[in-house]
Amino acid sequence: MHETKKLTLGGLLIGLVAIATMAINIPMPTTGGYIHLGDSMIYLIAILFGGKFGALAGGVGSAMANILSGYSQWALFTLIIKGLMGLIIGKIAFMTKEEQTLKLKHILGVLIGAIWMIAGYYFAEGIMVGSLIVPLQSITWNVIQSGMGAIIAFPILFALLKTELIEDLESIRDNI
Repeated sequence: MHETKKLTLGGLLIGLVAIATMAINIPMPTTGGYIHLGDSMIYLIAILFGGKFGALAGGVGSAMANILSGYSQWALFTLIIKGLMGLIIGKIAFMTKEEQTLKLKHILGVLIGAIWMIAGYYFAEGIMVGSLIVPLQSITWNVIQSGMGAIIAFPILFALLKTELIEDLESIRDNI
């Protein structure tokens, strides 16, 4: 039964990341990528559910969004980059039931995960275009995307922490 719950939760979280990524995306003609809201969901999932779910939802959800949005050339890179981003954030920042407030480790987790994502896409684009000079211009856009993800994720996290939903979340985590 626990495996069914894990599978169901994983599927829902993957879908959440994919939809958030696809719902509003702003193409970046200079990089061939796009700015989107998916990172905010990866941050929340990794902080609230940990590294395994962060990696699964971040990697698979983001790669699915790439494929479904016409950016399939990025899907393999995204699977790896966003998957590791979710894992990194979750390993550093996972919020246990003993923690009911935002802590420095949550911010640090998002910061380190974002730095990994920026570096990962820099090298991925370098591989795709055959130059480490060309992708320098994409760093700014990836910083903006990461920052916007945090600006969206942290107020949502603050709001969740003030509700009874966080207790429901703990119950869900305890039962999977």
